[in-house]
Amino acid sequence: MARYTVLIDGRAGAYGAAFPDCPGCTAMGATLDEALTNAAAALSEWMADRVAAGFEPPVPRGPDALRADPALADDLVEATLGVVPLLLESGRPIRVNVSLDAALLEEVDAAARARGLTRSAFLASAARDKIAAEG
Repeated sequence: MARYTVLIDGRAGAYGAAFPDCPGCTAMGATLDEALTNAAAALSEWMADRVAAGFEPPVPRGPDALRADPALADDLVEATLGVVPLLLESGRPIRVNVSLDAALLEEVDAAARARGLTRSAFLASAARDKIAAEG
């Protein structure tokens, strides 16, 4: 899975996030966590549009490579660096067989119902959130 470095700057209530390797891919958030979450969503949408237009994803550079780029020196003075995994949808669902404890499955189903989701949509969302949060 590709991971892209994001630059986050701003202050409480107004953080901005930008991907140096993905020009124009930006996000905002009131907190650092929200900015990172929104950055992951923005990266997925930006990359999906790029791939749909027939372009290859840009090669991601790690934090050390970005720090060595003189063109980014001014941006890095105030920025916090983060790393965001690229989560792209293929648009092709696949049926899988998953084993879960019966009590856990009941909780999953209750949580899915409370959110107006199917079990599959809830589990996919939970997996995306976990991957985005922990890479």
